[in-house]
Amino acid sequence: MAEPAPKLDPRGRKVKILATVGPASRSPEMLARLFKAGVDAFRVNMSHGEHADHGQTIAAIRALEKKFMRPIAILADLQGPKLRVGKFKDGQAVIRHSGHFTLDRNPEPGDDTRVELPHPELFGLLEKGQRLLINDGKIRLRVISANTDKILCSAEVGGVISDRKGVNVPDAEVPIPALTDKDRKDLAFAIQQGVDWIGLSFVQRPEDLAEARKLMGGYGALCAKIEKPMAVHRLDEIIDMSDGIMVARGDLGVELEPQEVPPLQKKIVNKARLKGKPVIVATQMLESMIESPAPTRAEVSDVANAVYDGADCVMLSAETAAGDWPEEAVTIMHRITHQVERDEAYLERVRLLDTPPDSTTADALAHACMTVADTVPVSAITVFTGSGSTARRVARERPSVPMLVLTPSMKTARRLGLLWGAHAVATKDIGSFEEMIAKGKRMALRHGFSEAGSKLIALAGVPFGTPGSTNLLHVVTVSGDELDKHGG
Repeated sequence: MAEPAPKLDPRGRKVKILATVGPASRSPEMLARLFKAGVDAFRVNMSHGEHADHGQTIAAIRALEKKFMRPIAILADLQGPKLRVGKFKDGQAVIRHSGHFTLDRNPEPGDDTRVELPHPELFGLLEKGQRLLINDGKIRLRVISANTDKILCSAEVGGVISDRKGVNVPDAEVPIPALTDKDRKDLAFAIQQGVDWIGLSFVQRPEDLAEARKLMGGYGALCAKIEKPMAVHRLDEIIDMSDGIMVARGDLGVELEPQEVPPLQKKIVNKARLKGKPVIVATQMLESMIESPAPTRAEVSDVANAVYDGADCVMLSAETAAGDWPEEAVTIMHRITHQVERDEAYLERVRLLDTPPDSTTADALAHACMTVADTVPVSAITVFTGSGSTARRVARERPSVPMLVLTPSMKTARRLGLLWGAHAVATKDIGSFEEMIAKGKRMALRHGFSEAGSKLIALAGVPFGTPGSTNLLHVVTVSGDELDKHGG
């Protein structure tokens, strides 16, 4: 007789945790520990590692899924067109403060006065007064003059520069595609492996997303990473073209002044929520836990503020990928999010953003779910959906109770791993109203969302199986013996 699947209780929180996989967390044993500690979705960073390693990671996550009978979202994060300087004679050089430094097209190794910039598209683009930031902004150059062969700069902040350090160009829209040859290969691999989300790096314009969509061929969901100031200028269009948004504060914090990032984070979160698209806040959330078993108070506040802002998901990067305390980082993040959501002011804070429903039956009913849950003591909202759009509509309203999302599509169930408040279960489709009510009660009992005497909201569309037909809201009472009557 087969052993029953280990029981994983509902997380007890609505905000999701996305953890990056790397050398510190790649083993199946550590992945299982992170999942049990609170991870809802895993990020595979295509900037590092070989396809063989990523394939093993994805297989291990899918094995976890089977073991715990819980869908798990996987986001493959593409590297994107990272600009880099060339190499130096001695592997590094020193740029003098206030001195001159030239970036040119000469492939010879660089020195204290010059280095190759192997990106011809930048020559003739940059203008006097624009900035070049190197090594995550540690070196700051200002353009004195530029032509098709050389860019002469003044060093506002000098320092040590070494081979292949990254270059940021915050003051110009760089005419390079969002997908490199490496990205195309990585994207094809990720789709072949069946990942659920694709993270597109360094998005500057809506057209960047269109190219990725075409290559995805209708498979998977597309997450636009906002990390370029140019993307902020066309934010609404980019959100419309994407399935989700990531506030990627790493490069965003390099190209903008530090004080500009917090209000921009709030703006991006609000705009994504208004569109009903899941939004992830990422980068340096618990950075000190790469080396320390405990976070700083400022980091705890940072995570808490993202939760108060209404983010769907908070992300761990190097903390779980390469840190010394990956499991502890997840545990701490789970505790922070759980504590914030217990605050009586939490719902009031996340609802400060007015999300008026569109003039559709589906939106009106999603809004009504929130109102009913505020008025009647219900334990959960059971949402029946094929594509996940109904769940996204309900999540946008930030109801006071969790959503138990029932879907016949495992792809949809996995994709909802980044959505606020959604506990998705892949189950057989339903064919009638009576079957819907009965299944909703059983699933609520089985997954710990209900007990004898509790009420549930059921939201679905009739006829069943018809996309976009959400037109039914029903409040039911659970007797508590539904599983016994059904044989477990």
